[in-house]
Amino acid sequence: MFGWEFPPHISGGLGTASYGLTKGLAKSGVEILFVMPKASGDEDSSIGRIINASDVASKTDVFLEDYWTNVNFLSVSSSLIPYLGFEDYEQLREESLQNRTVMSHLGEKYTFSGKYGTNLMEEVVRYAMVAATIARENEFDIIHAHDWLTYLAGIVAKKISGKPLVIHVHATEFDRSGESVNQTVYALEKLGMDEADAVMAVSNLTRNIVIARYNISESKVFTVHNAVDFSGTKETKINRTIDEKIVTFLGRITFQKGPEYFIEAASKVAKRFPDVRFVMAGSGDMMNRMIKRVAKLNMGGKFHFTGFLKGDDVNKMYSYSDVYVMPSVSEPFGISPLEAMRSGVPVIISKQSGVSEVLRHALKVNFWDVDALADAIYALLSYKGLNRMITRCGLKEVNSFSWDDTAMLVKKIYSKTLEHYGA
Repeated sequence: MFGWEFPPHISGGLGTASYGLTKGLAKSGVEILFVMPKASGDEDSSIGRIINASDVASKTDVFLEDYWTNVNFLSVSSSLIPYLGFEDYEQLREESLQNRTVMSHLGEKYTFSGKYGTNLMEEVVRYAMVAATIARENEFDIIHAHDWLTYLAGIVAKKISGKPLVIHVHATEFDRSGESVNQTVYALEKLGMDEADAVMAVSNLTRNIVIARYNISESKVFTVHNAVDFSGTKETKINRTIDEKIVTFLGRITFQKGPEYFIEAASKVAKRFPDVRFVMAGSGDMMNRMIKRVAKLNMGGKFHFTGFLKGDDVNKMYSYSDVYVMPSVSEPFGISPLEAMRSGVPVIISKQSGVSEVLRHALKVNFWDVDALADAIYALLSYKGLNRMITRCGLKEVNSFSWDDTAMLVKKIYSKTLEHYGA
């Protein structure tokens, strides 16, 4: 299994989902070799063996020389940062090193950052080169690659080992960028989907995008909804020092997450319900624009920007909240509403989210309908009976989601793929 991140060092839902799924698979008897760019040594090894790609040297392989020639275009320095805002990006090598060709690094170890910095494309290709060594030196039955960053590694491992490849689509470039897609990322996603023997999408929404926008046969695309892991979750007790209600947005402040719709709805709610504060927790490329918009709406006294939160701070934010809002423009799934519900917070989600396919006890609106979003927020703040019902039923519903069930579905897809592949 190839993944770009793994708890406790994560940047968002990708790492959380990878962890939940691997735990479920391990419980169902699947032995896992989890390869990540940079392991810190504090990962949960109970799920299987963690392989640190930074400890593995890439080796010359005559079989793949023509293949590397075809993917050399990916090694150029790129300013692409697809998950803006969660890390302080850093350059690990000088620009001159970034501009060297891929082949010149064969036989060397490379210390990956494991982040999403400006040398990301170089790291994606180096990671794939290391995958060749890992595939040659380990025994396994099937390859599982998470998201576009690892598709190239999965393809190389397949070419070396002759074993089938399953890719896991957690998001597409259309989710991240709308219609202004980065063609290099799109090409990598398309390549991974074409080469894969099975494609798993985190929602029907994502499955439909894979089929329609990437021209992939629907017979090999399967929907596997995410779940949420609450094992080990501690109840967070907080001491609120304000009487106002708190409405929270928690996520990347980027186009995909719809932060502007949250702010416009907040301005409407504040006029009807004065005893309320709004929190935007996260960071991203739209943050400065959102701060300016809040100032223009004269809401500075009622709006708070926390920056990126992680760990216990996320749980505390949920505990402070009276309503949680996820107005995403395009959300392949969306685990954060499940986490909020588990904390006893009623949620409002966009109909353009994968999680809306599985949630019954959440208020759902179109992301662009600011009036409907404002009405939903107002209703949960004003009508105690509605709030209590959504909270109580939501908590019961979210506790029924299990990564164990998801893992069993994934295991069936593995078996079906292996059977079809002739294993």
